Amino acid sequence: MLMFPERWKSLRTRYQEDRPHRILALDGGGIRGLITLGILERIEKLVKAKIGGKLCDYFDYIGGTSTGAIIAAGLARGMTTADLMEFYASCGKQMFDPAWLVERIKYLYTADPLKAKLQEVFGSATTLEPDNLKCLLLIVTKNVTTDSPWPVSSNPDAKYNDPARKDCNLKIPLWQLVRSSTAAPVFFPPEVVQWDPTDQSKTFVFVDGGVTPYNNPAFLLFRMATEPAYCLNWRTGEDSLLLISVGTGAAESLGATAARPNKNIVSTVTGLPGELMYGIQVDQDVNCRTIGRCTHGAHLDREILDLVPRQLRPGMTMEEQYAASMVPLSNKLGRQFLYARYNADLSATGLAGLGFPNVDAASIQKMDAVGNIPILTEIGRAAAQHVAADHFGPFL
Repeated sequence: MLMFPERWKSLRTRYQEDRPHRILALDGGGIRGLITLGILERIEKLVKAKIGGKLCDYFDYIGGTSTGAIIAAGLARGMTTADLMEFYASCGKQMFDPAWLVERIKYLYTADPLKAKLQEVFGSATTLEPDNLKCLLLIVTKNVTTDSPWPVSSNPDAKYNDPARKDCNLKIPLWQLVRSSTAAPVFFPPEVVQWDPTDQSKTFVFVDGGVTPYNNPAFLLFRMATEPAYCLNWRTGEDSLLLISVGTGAAESLGATAARPNKNIVSTVTGLPGELMYGIQVDQDVNCRTIGRCTHGAHLDREILDLVPRQLRPGMTMEEQYAASMVPLSNKLGRQFLYARYNADLSATGLAGLGFPNVDAASIQKMDAVGNIPILTEIGRAAAQHVAADHFGPFL
């Protein structure tokens, strides 16, 4: 058993034990966070049936970006997926509908109902201090004042979480960090946070963490859990660390062709931010599948398939390789962690495969279409049918 300092407070007993650890990473994606919740609902039921407890009891470190930060914060506070689904149903319009932009600007000078709701759900005085959380939490946002990603962790041993610091991360209100991570440029005004109440120069402007390289924060969470500089130092290995990554749905977008290189050039330019976010998400996923041992994940491309280690033989076709049996988890491959990636294919073909042939793919892919709230939850639940206890190996 490790000797943990008192600053871990109520989490001390849980984290001082030297044992395998489990991490949950949640993507950004606006109102499509309901897809994430539909998948998490299945994981929650699986965990409860196998070992009991909530997701905050099972996962030792939960992190999220943008809409994923809302869900991560809620789970770390002890909320269930049902609690969070209700929150999205009642507040989704205020959080993600661009029509509320004028209202949001007006509320900068009056009473902000979204701020009030976040304070109601997370607590107006709740901070990242250990006594306020059931497990470790990471929220990804972007500090536009310093032009840098700011992954803010609740790890009591982290350098900038020293309670002796006037700008200690742990003292920032949780609701404000969540608001910072979800402040999507164009849709919502940025969040201004005075990190050190005694130093005006440490007042920063924050926007949505989805515009950083960590809209999918899975590999970032792995680094922050294991790299000594972050002072957590969890052991790596296929039996020592589990990383579960959950997306908000994805679909490739087709652009110009060689025959018509200038077709839809305007829409191509305007779609660049979303396409860059998609590309970054895939890259972070690939990092996890190559450094970790992947037990489940969507087909990535025709060259690397899904990167799930399979029992292959020379001369196999792509279809035969994809259908081949997975190498048993009892055969260790020397990877840094066990990894599974769950997401929903929101292309027309993917939606049909999930049982939604009549759903408009273009509409469902929007991150601000709050009218899609009911169907997004059902899409998430359909995608959750791919979740299996076997993917969790010895961790479940």
